[in-house]
Amino acid sequence: MPGQEKVSLPSLPCWTEFLPPDLPTPCFVVDEARLAANLEILDAVQRRTGAKILLALKGFAMFSVFPLLSRVLHGTCASSPHEARLGREEFGREVHVYAAAYSDEDIRELAALADHIVFNSFAQRDRFLEQARTMAVALGRSIEFGLRINPEHSEGAVPLYDPCAPGSRLGIRRSAFAGRKLDGISGLHFHTLCEQDAAPLARTLAVVEKKFGQFLPGMRWLNIGGGHHITRPGYDLDLLCRCISHARETYGFDVYLEPGEAVALNAGVLISTVLDVVEADIPVAVLDTSAAAHMPDVLEMPYRPSVLNAGEPGEKPWLFRLAGKSCLAGDIIGEYAFAVPLRQGDRLIFLDMAHYSMVKTTTFNGLALPGIALADSRSRTLRMARSFGYEDFRTRLS
Repeated sequence: MPGQEKVSLPSLPCWTEFLPPDLPTPCFVVDEARLAANLEILDAVQRRTGAKILLALKGFAMFSVFPLLSRVLHGTCASSPHEARLGREEFGREVHVYAAAYSDEDIRELAALADHIVFNSFAQRDRFLEQARTMAVALGRSIEFGLRINPEHSEGAVPLYDPCAPGSRLGIRRSAFAGRKLDGISGLHFHTLCEQDAAPLARTLAVVEKKFGQFLPGMRWLNIGGGHHITRPGYDLDLLCRCISHARETYGFDVYLEPGEAVALNAGVLISTVLDVVEADIPVAVLDTSAAAHMPDVLEMPYRPSVLNAGEPGEKPWLFRLAGKSCLAGDIIGEYAFAVPLRQGDRLIFLDMAHYSMVKTTTFNGLALPGIALADSRSRTLRMARSFGYEDFRTRLS
């Protein structure tokens, strides 16, 4: 089977070798060559198992590369009508939608956009299924409906990202199925992972079969969600394929996966410029990039992003705290060691920034959103895909 070790990823220095010195910062740069390498791995899983892989737009929604992604991926999964519309208009293949709850207006919009709608509760199913079906038929369309289940089996290490944490609002617990008929439901959906290998999936699937096994034979599809780090070096592709093949062969249904991060893993960087160095307890390099506005997961998860040619404190002689330019006192990215002191005008490259960071940026403090550039390390070319300015800030307000 094709494995990750057979895919040649461009080496990291390629990002600095051909990027123009006058590239405006902050700027996300996404490499088509790395996206293509990730797609090769994902397609190997599809070809080996018959699974259908979707792009999770919550993780990566750079629609200028959708023509590349749509050659391999079967469609998109959305969490809102806006994401569903983006998938329908720009990706052009299947559109799957799940949200913790829908409004009447959501359903009116989704009836014209979605191929699958997954409900988070029986109450939402009872309220909206026939309404959505009738609207779709009037438009000459058909929609399949599913339920998100909560197997009450936690695999997440961070409670904030654990859909099965105690008190979670996400998914229907097994006890709620008592006395319920699954009229109109053709599939089940579960999601328990976050940046994880295949072993947590195997354990989750075993729990799902134990708790919900009586409902699986009547389904046409099973969506095993996202959080699969399929394109990470060392990921257990064989185990993933065994899990998918077992489900398909045992129950005879289609299996969908919806990774966001795996599609764009290690495919993009965020380039920043040092604006000033402030002497505090340690030198603080103030950047034109903000953790609060441009890398919110740094504060929310939290995590420490890698910086090209930087190390952990103590690994190199010069220690600096990297900070954003917003007014938030806690707009701190982290402490990094460098071989030489940082100075005003130096450029820093934050690694693996294509997924989530791009879709979660804000204009807090009126900061301009980072530009978006598309590179190809094979041809050593780069073009600006999008720049942002005052009107992007103004039109969010009233």
